Amino acid sequence: MIAEALCETVQILAMVFVLMTVIEYFELRTQRRVSRWMTREPLRQYLLASFLGATPGCVGAFACVSLYVHGFLSMGAITACMISTSGDEAFVMLAKFPLVALVLFILLFVLGVLGGFLMDSIVRRFGITKDKECVIEVHRLERARARHRHFMKEHVFEHIIKQHLPKLFAWVFGALLVIHLIPNLESTISHLPTPMLIFSAAVVGLVPGSGPHIPFVLLFADGTIPFSVLLTSSVVQDGHGMLPLLSYTMRDSAIVKAFNLVYGLLVGTVAALVFG
Repeated sequence: MIAEALCETVQILAMVFVLMTVIEYFELRTQRRVSRWMTREPLRQYLLASFLGATPGCVGAFACVSLYVHGFLSMGAITACMISTSGDEAFVMLAKFPLVALVLFILLFVLGVLGGFLMDSIVRRFGITKDKECVIEVHRLERARARHRHFMKEHVFEHIIKQHLPKLFAWVFGALLVIHLIPNLESTISHLPTPMLIFSAAVVGLVPGSGPHIPFVLLFADGTIPFSVLLTSSVVQDGHGMLPLLSYTMRDSAIVKAFNLVYGLLVGTVAALVFG
């Protein structure tokens, strides 16, 4: 169990490390033109974040977290990503019910864009501010060798490796270890009425990580639960995508998860009324 959690942690850290390094490098090379292009238009952020989130797996969500940490995305945009992502469950869905899965991904993309817009409206209405941003300091160095040496030392080693990776390791490894201890939920939730199933899917969706949500995918594939329950689970849960954000800011993570919980319950209830 410990070895499995440690293996997953190393894989996640490796992906996040590569993504953060690439983002910082391009931001420095373009002299902030990338960040200015992304932050100029909110709709552009929602579309990009929802698209990255809707792609199967967790890499798109990891990329969005890296962009958010560096101030490229608003709180609404990172919310849009977390709404649209299905984590590793996306691959299980594609294997079990590919056509329904594709329809679900498109629906999650649309719901992500709408949710991002709504979240930023709430943020402006109540004056909610983002937690600290990880500012990328731009230094003008004439020689290419000096620039690369400075980037490796100050940005990769001092910033990403020393500041981010230790906290990220602790959060990811701890969360995955707890998830592996959760017993199989399938036999417990399969006999509940639809309203309770929707509520259960939303509550389980608060757990960061992919494992606890797979029973809902398998139950839907077997025809045991309705589409509204699967949709609720997909909206609230975010695979492993929330783990890097938790390691950086618990406050913003809690705000995003609280919004997604309410949003997922509303979406699931409407879907139950429409589709049954």
